[in-house]
Amino acid sequence: MSVKITQFEAENVKRIKALTLTPAAAGLTVIGGRNNQGKTSGLDAIMWALGGDRYRPSQAQRDGSVLPPRLHLELSNGIIVERSGKNSDLKVTDASGRKAGQQLLNSVVEQLALDMPRFMQSTSKEKATTLLRIIGLEEQVEKLERQEKELYNQRHTIGQIADQKAKYAKELPNYPETPAEPVSVYELIQRQQEILARNGENQRKREQARKLEGQRVIAKEQLEDLERRYADAQAKYAALCVDCETAKKSTLDLLDESTEELENSIRDIEAVNARIRTNQDKARAEAEAKEYEDQYAGLTAQLEAVRQQKTDLLQGAKLPLPGLSMEDGELTYNGRPWDCMSGSDQLKVSTAIVRALKPDCGFVLLDKLEQMDLETLREFSAWMEAEGLQGIATRVSTGGECSIIIEDGYAESTEGTAAPISWKAGEF
Repeated sequence: MSVKITQFEAENVKRIKALTLTPAAAGLTVIGGRNNQGKTSGLDAIMWALGGDRYRPSQAQRDGSVLPPRLHLELSNGIIVERSGKNSDLKVTDASGRKAGQQLLNSVVEQLALDMPRFMQSTSKEKATTLLRIIGLEEQVEKLERQEKELYNQRHTIGQIADQKAKYAKELPNYPETPAEPVSVYELIQRQQEILARNGENQRKREQARKLEGQRVIAKEQLEDLERRYADAQAKYAALCVDCETAKKSTLDLLDESTEELENSIRDIEAVNARIRTNQDKARAEAEAKEYEDQYAGLTAQLEAVRQQKTDLLQGAKLPLPGLSMEDGELTYNGRPWDCMSGSDQLKVSTAIVRALKPDCGFVLLDKLEQMDLETLREFSAWMEAEGLQGIATRVSTGGECSIIIEDGYAESTEGTAAPISWKAGEF
């Protein structure tokens, strides 16, 4: 059975002159009144009684009072807390009547139940850490978050490099008509020399033909001049004629090859090779960009896997409130982050988490519930009642939703018992 506040009395604390409060065991007990009448002073007095000197108001004694503050608070487990006298000395008595001190109260009371704004004003990271501590996943999620951060940073770097490589590849020109590999000057010169050698052989054969023709002419002249040697000259002449005709016929099919294309290629080879190198650079840059894109995709998959592990951990955990979860290291409720929740949802989330921190502490103190309309206030009170939670709250109002009204430091009625909020449909 969780511990509740069963009775509270305060005198001469801040704006409070005299207050007696018997809060409902479950649901909201609302302390109402106009501004500056002592509502928050009542909550501060309970905080001081249970939380100790860390919650002592800087000017605890009411202005104009000659009597020091007095506090008397009773808990459902039999503990009685008193503060009285000039120094507001603390007196704690347990259920068996033995004296105790602040340490006993600390073992029973959750500090955030006294100081809910401390949780509500904490950072998103601190709220999430509190939730993880409650469900016992703080260490596991922290490990996954470190892994997630490392993968995210690594992927971010790879993505930047991939973008740079792709941009560089895109800026490089392309020469589709250019050979894939650089052209060798040596090979071109060697081919040129082979053509020149063949052309030289052709020239030699032409010269040989002209030489034979000259010999044939001389022989003919000798034949004419040397009739006496006719027989021998005729034979030689005949042979020369045959050779001459053969040489002439062989020269008819000869065709000199042009070296102009090779000469142009040799002249342009540096420009060609420059284009080839540019094409190769472009291909390499595109390949590197693709490689980094593949790495980026791989890291994205790993990152999503880590995030899914976090989601699976939270889905399998017993959370203090249906709809409560975590996304990207921040608390969410029904899919909304803290700064997008309504004020009433923030109170509900805070109350559930604070209650889960110390389940034996069955109450919370809530200030400034005027941010809720009456319907939302009713729903919030019904939720707390269903959860078996006791809430002592303040609200700038003198309406029927208030369990007790404070005016000028006094409860409007200090007798009787404050009842939890309950309405019939359509009535307040």
